[in-house]
Amino acid sequence: MSRNSIVLLPKSMKLLQTLGENIKLARLRRKLTMNQVSERAGISRPTLSSLEKGNPAVSLGIVLQVLWVLGLERDILLLAADDILGRKIQDADLTVKERGPKKTKK
Repeated sequence: MSRNSIVLLPKSMKLLQTLGENIKLARLRRKLTMNQVSERAGISRPTLSSLEKGNPAVSLGIVLQVLWVLGLERDILLLAADDILGRKIQDADLTVKERGPKKTKK
């Protein structure tokens, strides 16, 4: 499977596109060109363009580098910070069932 052929659900793709748009808006608010950000992040301009378009093949390390250039690196800590489902499971005190005893051969 090619690196560029990652298959995601449409909802997941929309989330990545929104992330890319947010990064682009942050860059534009700072009046930085794509060349400036890509040089400072140590990536190519096409890679930054792919990130801003929401391409799922862009690595998390590159996302972090671009966020660092924009001064938003701490925002990555907000990912999965509020695990609502995990807290509900924990609050319900769900336990994993133990396996039954093994059957013995006669």
